[in-house]
Amino acid sequence: MGKTSARARTASVTLDAGALIALDRGDRRMIALLAEAVRGRTIFHVPAGALGQAWRDGATQATLARFLKGEGVRIEALDAHIARASGELCGHSRTRDVIDASVVLCAREHGGVVLTSDPADLRRLDGDLPLERV
Repeated sequence: MGKTSARARTASVTLDAGALIALDRGDRRMIALLAEAVRGRTIFHVPAGALGQAWRDGATQATLARFLKGEGVRIEALDAHIARASGELCGHSRTRDVIDASVVLCAREHGGVVLTSDPADLRRLDGDLPLERV
């Protein structure tokens, strides 16, 4: 079942902090998008910096905590390599938000769409990135 299940997963979605906050707040559209994605066996990529922006109190963020424990959720590290690449992307695009840059880099690496509450910021970093507003 493991190998077949892994092969059946075809879609990839990267979530920014706004998407995580929308999920945490019970936003109907976000929950619908996630439910649709779960049915489609989607892999969710959550850059660690975006998680840090959204996480405030694990005792009150049960929905978000449950989502993060999901089988298809991957927390993507913000290591030295990604930090440098994020800084360089900010330099090239003349922006300052390295967490947004790490979201863009994550999406480039894994493909698929980015769920975001602020597509304009991500567009400044990568005008060709597939985005879905939540």
